[in-house]
Amino acid sequence: MTAATIEMEDGTRLRTWTSGSAASRRPPVVMLHGGPGLPDYLGPVAHLVDDLCLVHRYDQRGTGGSPWHGEHSIEGSVRDLVALLDAWGHERVVLMGHSFGTDLASYVLLAHPERVAGMVHLAGPFLGSWREADQATQRARRTDDQQRRLDELGDIEARTDAEEIEFLTLSWFTDHADRARAWGWAAAAAATLRPVNYVMNAALNADRKARPLESRVGELRAAMPRGATSIGGAGDSRPADALRSFGPRIGCEVVIVADAGHHPWLEAPHEFRAALRAAVERQAR
Repeated sequence: MTAATIEMEDGTRLRTWTSGSAASRRPPVVMLHGGPGLPDYLGPVAHLVDDLCLVHRYDQRGTGGSPWHGEHSIEGSVRDLVALLDAWGHERVVLMGHSFGTDLASYVLLAHPERVAGMVHLAGPFLGSWREADQATQRARRTDDQQRRLDELGDIEARTDAEEIEFLTLSWFTDHADRARAWGWAAAAAATLRPVNYVMNAALNADRKARPLESRVGELRAAMPRGATSIGGAGDSRPADALRSFGPRIGCEVVIVADAGHHPWLEAPHEFRAALRAAVERQAR
């Protein structure tokens, strides 16, 4: 694996990683992490497919090793990715997004369909009226004491580091279907995926609501590359039925991994690996 920083037009430097073989006949894969406002965490997923093709990852502007302060927008995030493609020397790539990264991949496809050879969605995009079901599942997975503590921490304007880790753990452990290991996975993520860029999170979520993908389903379907795949977890708090119903509307094959949550590579590694590799192999060459 090779780590590098790539300078954008405005002088911002984005941290990137590249693994896999440039000699592969398959188009490169570019992974888009979720959040928004978190650094990249998709290294374990990249290692599942980087024997098949070249794989790029990066910290989005304002996260991790890509420090930046300013106004965040979907348009700016799309522009950054196109600049990275140019810097890497790729005309067309397979976009592989996770969670919010599936939304970002969709916006890139709409803006620059000529640069997208394939699409693999992981745990998203969730469109339509899914949030109520998600919130109900999350609440059911927390005890009353856990919910009270989460609300209490959420009301603190400036949390200590320990309070932030506790807040994130309480926020994230409900993403996992495996109740026995959910807390440990969330605690490990909370200890490493910091600081969260809450300004970026709020700005991009607001921009996403102002320019909803729901209003562009026809355009998405028309632009969607052949072989596009959406992989989700049956035990994600976000309802798998939302993926099952939406995938065909935009031309995506949908694969739901049993006994897996929002990060299916953790809970069902063998099943997820098989589904992911099959999805990459389906992408146009």
